[in-house]
Order: sequence, then C-alpha cells, then structure tokens
Amino acid sequence: MPLTRDQIAQRAARELRDGYVVNLGIGMPTLVANYIPAGMDVWLQSENGLLGIGPFPTEAEVDADLINAGKQTVTARKGASYFSSSDSFAMIRGGHIDMCILGAMQVSEEGDIANWMIPGRMVKGMGGAMDLVAGVNKVIVMMEHNSKGGEAKLVKECSLPLTGTACIDMVMTELCVLEMDEHRRRFRLIELAPGVTKEEVIEKTEAEILVAQHVPTIAV
Repeated sequence: MPLTRDQIAQRAARELRDGYVVNLGIGMPTLVANYIPAGMDVWLQSENGLLGIGPFPTEAEVDADLINAGKQTVTARKGASYFSSSDSFAMIRGGHIDMCILGAMQVSEEGDIANWMIPGRMVKGMGGAMDLVAGVNKVIVMMEHNSKGGEAKLVKECSLPLTGTACIDMVMTELCVLEMDEHRRRFRLIELAPGVTKEEVIEKTEAEILVAQHVPTIAV
C-alpha cells in the first residue's frame, strides 16, 4: 500500500541526526517537524530569519507575527533566535545547514531538480530553493511519485525550469525511497512501500534507476 504523506514525513525524519540544523521546504516537508525522534535535538531553520522552529501551534498558541518562509504560523522552541533574512541566507550559502528537505515538481535521473515554476501557472515562487540546493550538505526531496495527471515526476531530463543541477541526494515518495549513487549518477532503489513492487516503481518512473535483486520494505 502506498505511503501517506505523514508516513513519507516519518521516513524522512529518520535521516535526521542529533544536533542537525535543518531547513524544511513548504508543503509536505513541513510535516517532518512533527516526527523528529524523541530525545533528538534538531534545529529547524527558516529563510525569513528563525532558527529553532517548534511544533505547529494549537489554536490558542497562534501568533500571527511568528511565521515560517511559507507564511504558516509556527512556534519557537526554547533557545530559538531571530535575525534578518540576509543573515539566514548567509547561513545557507555559507554551508552551515546540515540538511534540507524540499518538495519538487520534477527530479531528473542525474539529480537535477525543478521545484519553483510551471510556465503559465501561478506558484509561490523561488523562495530559498536555489540557495538551499547549492549550499546545504544533504538535500532530500519528498514528493508524489507521479503528477495528478499520471505523468512521471522522476524523469530522464527536467522539462520545467531548473532550481539546481546534480544536487539531490535522496528522493522519497509514496512508493519508494531512492538514494543517489555518486559513481553512476543514477538513483538506486533502496526501499519499497509495503505491498509495492519493483516492477510498479519502474513502470511509473521515466528515469533510469538502479534496482537490486532484493529491495527491503520501508518500516511503517
């Protein structure tokens, strides 16, 4: 059975490590904040100038002035700090962010990403995505495996305007987890969602991927 959005977020959260500074993109990646493993100290950073984002607020906790880069209301954990957007981007460009988790419209077989523009359609825009994919140590994509129309989002070559090239380390979808093989510059299928077969993933993927004889199932 394909994973839910929350289950994808839970799987992505397993890539976090104690002490990491992490940037979560808008949309599905924000769910990762709800699944940080107990006892792990992770600092969530936002491009608009906040380090130490806490859980999403309850209705009673909402502060309209406290928002993330996607304009969602958030909370701040103990020890959080506030600073200018320029300082926030200096953190990103200076290589001080350990990991970012982004959404995507397309990812190519070589690890290129398109996630900021669909010509002719209104979308939220670039945000910090270009800086993140260029300056962050590890970049993970969370997305649906196919578009609403059924088109592959893991493609041979991105047809949408690029955010970055050869920059994606892992891709997580409702069907599987893929990890970039740096030597062969192709994604390797490393985990399958429960009940999903290798053949189903291959059928729904345009990109060339590396597939072992045995692929373990994601623990959910």
